[in-house]
Amino acid sequence: MRAPGGLGAMVLRWLGGGGRRPLAITAVVMGVVVVVKTVLCVRRRQRRARWGEAGKGVVVLHIFPRGTSCPSLSPFVVKLETYLRLACIPYLVDFEKPLGPKGKCPWVSLDGEEIGDSHLIIQHLSERFNRHLSSHLSGEQRATAHAMRVMMEEHFFWCNVVWRWVEDRKCTVSSLTHWGTLLPFHHVYRPLVSLLLRHQASMQGVGRHSWPQVYSMAWEDLHALSVYLGGKKYLTGDELTEDDCGVFGMLSQVVWCSPGSPLLSAVQDNFPNLIVYCQRVRERLWPDWNRCLNPPLPDNSLLDASV
Repeated sequence: MRAPGGLGAMVLRWLGGGGRRPLAITAVVMGVVVVVKTVLCVRRRQRRARWGEAGKGVVVLHIFPRGTSCPSLSPFVVKLETYLRLACIPYLVDFEKPLGPKGKCPWVSLDGEEIGDSHLIIQHLSERFNRHLSSHLSGEQRATAHAMRVMMEEHFFWCNVVWRWVEDRKCTVSSLTHWGTLLPFHHVYRPLVSLLLRHQASMQGVGRHSWPQVYSMAWEDLHALSVYLGGKKYLTGDELTEDDCGVFGMLSQVVWCSPGSPLLSAVQDNFPNLIVYCQRVRERLWPDWNRCLNPPLPDNSLLDASV
C-alpha cells in the first residue's frame, strides 16, 4: 500500500511520534488558534471597513435584532436610538456585531472610534455634534430630570427584569422569541440569557426580594415618575431632552413588551399619563415604528398593548 504523502502524512507522523506526541498536539492546537485569530482579525477589519463606508460624521449604531412589538427588547437601545432621532444625528443600524468594546449593547462607531454605554455615548455625541438639549433648563430642572432617569434605569429596570426573567416563565420564552429565534442556537441561547439576567438581578440586589416586594418598589418608581410628569408634555415641559430618551426607553418595555405584566396593569390603572407620554414620544420621533419591527408591519396597523 502506498504511504500517504503531503500534509496528511506530516500530521500522522507528528501524532504517532511516541514521546513527541504532546509536542505535536500542542503545535497543531497552536496552529489552529493562529488560523482562527487570523480569520477573526480579517473579518473585524472587513467589518470596520464597511462601517467606515457610512461616511464621516455618520454614527453606526450596533444593536441586537429588532423585536416584534418594539424596535428593541433592550430599553437602552430604544433610549439611544430615540436620542439620535431627537438630536437629528445621522446614523445607520448594524445588527452584525451587537456587543461592543465593553461587552454591552448598544454601542456605536463613529469615524473610526468605538464607544460603549448608552449614557457615555450620548455625552460624547452631545459634544461631538453640539447637541445640548437641556441647556435651556434651570439647574433644578436638570437635577430632577436626571434623578428621574437614573431611578428608572438603575432601579425600575431591575424590577422589570425580575418580572420578565424570574416571575413570568412564559414571558421568559415569549419575550426572547422576539429576537432569540433570529440567532443561531436560540433554543440554547434563551435559557442562558435568562440565567444570566437572573444572576445579575440577584447580584444587584433587587432580585433577592420576593415578587410582592419588588412589585411594591416598581409601583413606587412609577408613582414618583407619574407625579413628577403631571400634566406636562414631557419631563421638563414642552421640549424633549436627553433624560426623556432614557425614561421613554424604560417605559417602552412595559407599554409594548410586557403583555399580561402586572407592571403594565399598574400603569394602565393608576398612571395613564405615562401611557399618554409614551404615545406622544413615539408619535413625534418614531413615525416609522411599525417598519422598525421584525417582521415589519404596515404603518396604519394598530399595535399597542397600552390601550
